[in-house]
Amino acid sequence: MSEPVTFPSTFLWGAATSAYQIEGAVREDGRTPSIWDTFSHTPGKTAGGETGDIAVDHYHRYRDDVALMAELGLSAYRFSVSWPRVQPTGRGPAVQRGLDFYRRLVDELLARGIKPALTLYHWDLPQDLEDAGGWPERDTAYRFAEYAQIVGEALGDRVEQWMTLNEPWCSAFLGYGSGVHAPGRTDPAASLKAAHHLNLAHGLGTSALRAAMPARNTIAVSLNSSTIRTVSDDPADVAAKQRIDDLANGIFHGPMLHGAYPETLFEATSSVTDWSYVLDGDLETINQPLDALGLNYYTPALVSAAEAAPKGPRADGHGASAYSPWPAADDVMFHQTPGDRTEMGWTIDPTGLHELIMRYAREAPGLPLYVTENGAAYDDKPDPEGRVHDPERIAYLHGHLSAVRRAIADGADVRGYYLWSLLDNFEWSYGYGKRFGAVYVDYSTLARTPKSSALWYGQAARSGALPDVTTEEN
Repeated sequence: MSEPVTFPSTFLWGAATSAYQIEGAVREDGRTPSIWDTFSHTPGKTAGGETGDIAVDHYHRYRDDVALMAELGLSAYRFSVSWPRVQPTGRGPAVQRGLDFYRRLVDELLARGIKPALTLYHWDLPQDLEDAGGWPERDTAYRFAEYAQIVGEALGDRVEQWMTLNEPWCSAFLGYGSGVHAPGRTDPAASLKAAHHLNLAHGLGTSALRAAMPARNTIAVSLNSSTIRTVSDDPADVAAKQRIDDLANGIFHGPMLHGAYPETLFEATSSVTDWSYVLDGDLETINQPLDALGLNYYTPALVSAAEAAPKGPRADGHGASAYSPWPAADDVMFHQTPGDRTEMGWTIDPTGLHELIMRYAREAPGLPLYVTENGAAYDDKPDPEGRVHDPERIAYLHGHLSAVRRAIADGADVRGYYLWSLLDNFEWSYGYGKRFGAVYVDYSTLARTPKSSALWYGQAARSGALPDVTTEEN
């Protein structure tokens, strides 16, 4: 039997969620619609017309959910704040009843010895701000900074780990490019403008948080950076990879980490936009010093050049749409990567996570890294005794956590891992059909049942070592 894979004693073992996917209570305590409320209530936008109106009712069941985290042995919990619950129109003073929910949640976490990690924006823009133009409008970035200050002042005394944005790529390119995410717009130029203004929001929000919170608090961002590979070393395929890398990665980490967009990005997208909305001083504003960087990883991408715009659905793993989330890259072909797949159709490849971590260890030396999302969807079902066995997820977690440990051994400063997700929940346009949770939720009763993967992960969290893939607690 091989030696167990062990982690540093200070390593954070966490799980992650987002507000719209779990909270429900969409009309309570002053909350107004977000773009996801509007989108999910628009016929044809989500599987079965399902919405987050109730989700898994975390708003009313948070104490039980925190108790469950404590029973599992988690040391950290990453959650997001619902912007329209705190600031219903995206402008003006806070609704204290909305903030009070997060105060209670944080207090409950701290009382259980669980470190809260707060994400300010996980895609739920107040609908009022979308009506005013949304992320393609520069003003939205300034509204975000005001919101960041409000939440920083309210919770900065008890939350030490902060993230500005979650996966801004999805907000920009799935929301405004392919339209498979809220607000469902399909305008390539608007998606690039949205990306810049999300970057600006990150910079302005970081400055607002620093002014509002104790200096001990750490500020990061969670990027769904992609591990991109080519089908060959042909120069045309290598050039295709560069274009996708610029759109997936460089467009965010370039200005955030290095204070500049890639010149190759400007060149490749010149047919779509002239980038005149990048104003003097913007890059300095975006390039705020960070205390850590969050990386979200699920599967690698495989690309090649194509002679013409590919026919049929793209194999990029980002949903079906006649519109591309990759502006000015219609002649790039995405290929299905080989190997076993999750219920999302995503290939299981832990080497992609190791590769991604090592890339950022090189690009941002000295910057601590966290895996802020990683996990898998499977078609989980209770057995006759009500237990939920998910050995595929245990194998997935073992493989990816082993990749994290290899990266640490190779010199990367990875300080924590947040399993996506704590609970089965509303999986955006897929509705409730894709179960990512380590905890099974019966959507008819909302009863929670830890799956075998939750018990396995809890063992890892308590011991700091990965149990064998065949091990689960009873």
